[in-house]
Amino acid sequence: MRIFALSSMLIAGLAVAQSANAASIYAGHAIAASTCAQCHGVTTPSSGAPFPPLAGRDAEYLKSALKQYRDKTRVSDIMNNIAGSLSDNDIDNVAAYYSKLKP
Repeated sequence: MRIFALSSMLIAGLAVAQSANAASIYAGHAIAASTCAQCHGVTTPSSGAPFPPLAGRDAEYLKSALKQYRDKTRVSDIMNNIAGSLSDNDIDNVAAYYSKLKP
């Protein structure tokens, strides 16, 4: 009986963990749609913009770059202002979203 209860709790915990991961992608999508997509697009950059597409990029690279822009150790007037308003959680969500997209 205890084994059944423990396995049920483990399965429930895994379901919550998967939901939390999906929620971060949805939150990342919302931030990307309202902030990033104007310049970077979703899978291709906005027409005529010199900004690189972010779809399919490595999540760790995106997190690192956004944190560097936020902390102004990587300099870009536009990105320093935009990333300056992002929390660590926002950065994780945006990186998770863009890394899951097909380039």
